[in-house]
Amino acid sequence: MQLNGSDILMECLLEQGVDTVFGYPGGAVLNIYDALYKYSDRITHILTAHEQGAAHAADGFSRATGKVGVCIATSGPGATNLVTGIATAYMDSIPVVAITGNVPVNQLGRDSFQEIDITGVTMPITKHNFIVKDVNELADTVRKAFEIAQSGRPGPVLIDIPKDVSAAVTEYEKAGASTRRPVPAPKEVRIQKALEIIASCEKPLIYFGGGVILSGAEESLARFAKEQDIPVCSSMMGLGGFDPADPLWLGMVGMHGTVAANRAAKECDALFVCGARFSDRVAGDRTGFAPNAKVIHIDVDHAEFDKNVTAAVRIGGELKTVLEAFCERSEHHTHTAWCERVASMKTSAPLPMQDADALPDPRVILQTLRTLVDDDTVIATDVGQHQMWTAQHFEVRRPRTLLTSGGLGTMGYGLGAAIGAQCGTNNKRTVLITGDGSFHMNCNELATLASYNLPITVLVFDNRVLGMVRQWQKVFYGRRFSATDPERRTDFVTLAKAYGCNGLYMQTASEIEAVLKEALSIEGPVVVDCRLSKDVNVLPMIPPGKTVDDIIEAMEEE
Repeated sequence: MQLNGSDILMECLLEQGVDTVFGYPGGAVLNIYDALYKYSDRITHILTAHEQGAAHAADGFSRATGKVGVCIATSGPGATNLVTGIATAYMDSIPVVAITGNVPVNQLGRDSFQEIDITGVTMPITKHNFIVKDVNELADTVRKAFEIAQSGRPGPVLIDIPKDVSAAVTEYEKAGASTRRPVPAPKEVRIQKALEIIASCEKPLIYFGGGVILSGAEESLARFAKEQDIPVCSSMMGLGGFDPADPLWLGMVGMHGTVAANRAAKECDALFVCGARFSDRVAGDRTGFAPNAKVIHIDVDHAEFDKNVTAAVRIGGELKTVLEAFCERSEHHTHTAWCERVASMKTSAPLPMQDADALPDPRVILQTLRTLVDDDTVIATDVGQHQMWTAQHFEVRRPRTLLTSGGLGTMGYGLGAAIGAQCGTNNKRTVLITGDGSFHMNCNELATLASYNLPITVLVFDNRVLGMVRQWQKVFYGRRFSATDPERRTDFVTLAKAYGCNGLYMQTASEIEAVLKEALSIEGPVVVDCRLSKDVNVLPMIPPGKTVDDIIEAMEEE
């Protein structure tokens, strides 16, 4: 079958099971967009307001569905506008294929109009990238890109297609969907060493991260924890990977984690690390994190071993396979005294009582929201105080329902991610929790919400300051609030209506439940301007480079 490069691209996307792409047209991808027009009955294209929104949407689509997300941008600034979204996906191991156009092959390297070496730009933030200079190589390149994106430790791959290649004609032969490369089996000697530690430890702890969710190992993790009677904590990226109602659950560990999780990490004698990487937001003082523990590190990516914390046993392989081997080959153990001790550290102090006319408490908003939405409702966040409050106070009960930028910490991530998740899952409602600082960075995507009438509820935690940076200035910079009180006067309700969305205010504590119920009942997109105090802090907090012994549990809020 003779097809041009753009039609071949469409056919290859269909081979991979792609039915939704996110993007923005331009000169170098006109041939590709012409093909999208012809294939519109089989591939839905979502036009975002900005290419960065398309990249975040592809990322959110992937996180919510487990499929490879796809975004498309033109050459030059269109391609560079994808970079932050690609880097966000890279840091959190999210499989995305980014497709960019470029100038014709004979114009490459001549500083042509809207030419950029996007493969050079993205080399450090992709698993691999390609520039296709021969149409005969296009189909195999697309298939290879999807294979790489989802194999081993997932991540983004970029394909750069010059305009003449997208127009050239060649023979196309249909093929099946790319599959993940098989992961080598874990080494027997290392499994055996881990089993010996399981049998001998008295104060074990499981610390897991986003790898559990990416690999679908939630059930295997739960079985291992219960059979061995081991308390469990996670990084922020792992939330949703373990039942928070389980007595073994200690909560999130790290800078803004629970006292119980952080204290257990300090005191444990064996630490089972499952698909996590000891980031600085978990192990601020790497020498003081689990200092007395034998560390058993399980990861599909061998590059993570000993990168931050030295392990006693390193097990490379599929997380699910390793955990199932532990379950099948270990005798059941109990650690009653240890479990009782760490459980006694859990705190559930009620939030302070608020006057009805006081400004809403963000923690109460999140706890109330939890009672009003289903467990499978997808929650996206941006980055800042609202992100940490969400991790702490919105109980995540299902995998792939919390979408947040963990590694890169990308302000402006949330609205694009919510769009991708909503399009991927077709849920009746997706919710974005954002701050006014983050929302100012991506509010242009309200145009996308309105254009497609997407049922997305946006809760803007509007404290009129850059809250997390300001909190650090309180603690570490003598309350010198440099550039964190921008005095912006944005009325987010009026802004929402200008874009064609619905808008609501939440201005007092007494309005929290009623406004949330109204917002969730509206069929189309809605923005809620939640007016908060600028002095509410995210606590507890372990200062950077410190341990749980230095934890801050209370601060003046005025």
